[in-house]
Amino acid sequence: MAVRGAPAIAVSAALCLAVDLTRKGSGKQFHGPDDAALYIQDQLKFLVTSRPTAVNLQDAASKLTQVTRAAAQASGATSSSVVSAYVEAAEEMVETDIASNKSIGRHGAEAVMEAIQLAGTGPSKARILTICNTGSLATAGYGTALGVIRALLARDCLDHAYFCETRPFNQGSRLTAYEMQHDRIPSTLICDSAAAALVASGRVDAVVVGADRVTANGDTANKIGTLMLATIAAHYRIPFFVAAPTTTLDPSLPDGSHIKIEERPGEEVTHWRGQPIAPASTNVWNPAFDVTPSSMITGVITDRGMIRREQRRIDVRAFMTSHGLLPAQENGHGGSRIVSPIPGFKALDADSVLTYLAAKPDLARLLGPQGSQSSWKAREVGDGNLNFVYIVEGPEGGLVVKQALPFLRLVGDDWPLGQQRIGFEAKALETENQYCPAHTPTLYLYDPRMALIVMQYLALPHVILRLGLTEGHIYPRLADQVAQFLAHTLFHTSLIHLNSEQFREEQAHFLGNIELIRLTEQVIFTEPYFDASNNWHTTPHLDDSAKAFQTNPKFKAAISRLKALFMERGQALVQGDFHTGSLMVTEDTMYAIDAEFAFYGPMAFDVGKIIANLLLAFFASDGHESGGSTRQKQRAWLLQTIVDIWEKFERTFVDLWNTKGHGDLFPQALFGQNAPAGKTSLELVQQQFMRELLSDSLAMAGAVMIRRIIGIAHIQDFKLIDSDDARAVCEMRALTLGEDLLLSAKADIHSVVAAAESLRHA
Repeated sequence: MAVRGAPAIAVSAALCLAVDLTRKGSGKQFHGPDDAALYIQDQLKFLVTSRPTAVNLQDAASKLTQVTRAAAQASGATSSSVVSAYVEAAEEMVETDIASNKSIGRHGAEAVMEAIQLAGTGPSKARILTICNTGSLATAGYGTALGVIRALLARDCLDHAYFCETRPFNQGSRLTAYEMQHDRIPSTLICDSAAAALVASGRVDAVVVGADRVTANGDTANKIGTLMLATIAAHYRIPFFVAAPTTTLDPSLPDGSHIKIEERPGEEVTHWRGQPIAPASTNVWNPAFDVTPSSMITGVITDRGMIRREQRRIDVRAFMTSHGLLPAQENGHGGSRIVSPIPGFKALDADSVLTYLAAKPDLARLLGPQGSQSSWKAREVGDGNLNFVYIVEGPEGGLVVKQALPFLRLVGDDWPLGQQRIGFEAKALETENQYCPAHTPTLYLYDPRMALIVMQYLALPHVILRLGLTEGHIYPRLADQVAQFLAHTLFHTSLIHLNSEQFREEQAHFLGNIELIRLTEQVIFTEPYFDASNNWHTTPHLDDSAKAFQTNPKFKAAISRLKALFMERGQALVQGDFHTGSLMVTEDTMYAIDAEFAFYGPMAFDVGKIIANLLLAFFASDGHESGGSTRQKQRAWLLQTIVDIWEKFERTFVDLWNTKGHGDLFPQALFGQNAPAGKTSLELVQQQFMRELLSDSLAMAGAVMIRRIIGIAHIQDFKLIDSDDARAVCEMRALTLGEDLLLSAKADIHSVVAAAESLRHA
């Protein structure tokens, strides 16, 4: 704690190494430029380990490492030139930090006064509460949160500043008090525990604090006690601002749960100036920082402007991208983009997953009694494109463990992917279980640090629906089960059922699942329509068809309309991957098992996906007939199931609408009156709503069918057909119907199944 304050830690570390290098003779002790660069990089890595919570040090070390590498690779480089390049860059950081802090002060003063004026009841000058020390003694100069206070004073917009003593190290009473007096800022020191009483008295207009790390969603780590101030501010409805340079932003961490919190020695609490103030045997918990969730933060004030909270979330990544601090993501998978594993994360295998579960008594009991671990067995069964899935079985039962590694399973390290995706699946499973428990597996555990979920194991005779269909099976209750799941999950998460506040809060939670949403945009709505490297198809049989989709303007126009619908219309929580490969079935049961793609989108996406996959199974069935066997009975059932799914879904959805449609989208005050045609206004609205939903669902089905034949990630239905010629015939029929559905805006489910049957005989 000789140096504290995230910016000061970074600058001091950089300058200390510069002094060390200069004292050693400006590079004379090294054996060439590479030796000097390696020494500097090793020292920077060591310095980063000293203060793990503050991200500024890590950011500075990364930038200085790049400078050093570039200097070592320059023409005519010497060890002295490498050292000189490092020292110059380290010294430049001082000036950069001061300029950054003054910019934070300017933006912060504007944000604070704007917030006070919007409140309408505040004074003409601001009364600010802060914590810790965020001034010249915590930075290279001027300060972050204290810089905002200085800027307010310079504009004659500051009435008074209150600052907490900041126990147990007293940075407020020791350091901030000095800076306040030095600059003659009207101010008052308070005990940490007096903050609530001060705010309740009406003497605070805004809270402004510093930060040691701000994650991708805006969660912020700062000095212990900051969360307390945020909670108080939220209760009394006053603005709460975080002031931090852009070097403190860390988009590599999805949220605050992944920040490593530094813990300090217990003596800081039990002793004062070396003298004990508590019994020697007293247990102490002394975290140096806490994490404030973005939902409590009005905005993050940076040197580039303020990142405002929108719908309970602060989009740090989007802000950084728009200001050139992060590369914009391309349509491709990112190429050189690096996704770091969650700190403390360990990838499991079939052995270590047993050890993991054995350490959790509540889960272990589901597998077997104590001492039975030696009889447990695990196997990796993931046949999807995203995650690794383990089935673990013991004498008492089984569990499914799904883990997200920092890449796309289908591609590997070449396609980085954030591990927070598993958290959205956990949330989706909870929501689906709330509204349709009969068709949703039970979620037992979500472990964000290990990026995994543990859920109910659906043992045999449960099978993946796609596998059952390729083997020729029929599932008589499937239509009713699928219709129930779709109707209940889509209705209950929509504005037809929810009020706008509930809806927006739920919608906002899933906005963070951006990587998988973008993945869907890419593989369904973009790549099949240009010559993307991920595309493949049965060649040469489908060469002309694939080229037509990639060159004909009518396809590009049609898919662009659907892409806009997918991206812009957040109607309800859609499962996002609702197809025959994500349903576990028996003749009597059905469970939707994969929800990692869940987001608030158009209802038509889920409905269209299941229709598309049943149509694909229908067309593939001819390729699975052999030795005189026929699957005509299954084909007839598949087509009837498609019709039944839509009709039962429509009936159930409208019934729910009539009995539970109390949301803000179609209020009874507007739609309870009779229309001229004799029907109620609500009935007319319902008919139009369902007609448009069917039309959009069928267009979505067409896009999904096209993607599965000429894009990435083909399906077993076709891949299990051994003959290229036979497979191409089946795929061509499906592609033809997919094209028709994409372009024709059909709104009649019976005509679709009739067209499918007709294509088989064409």
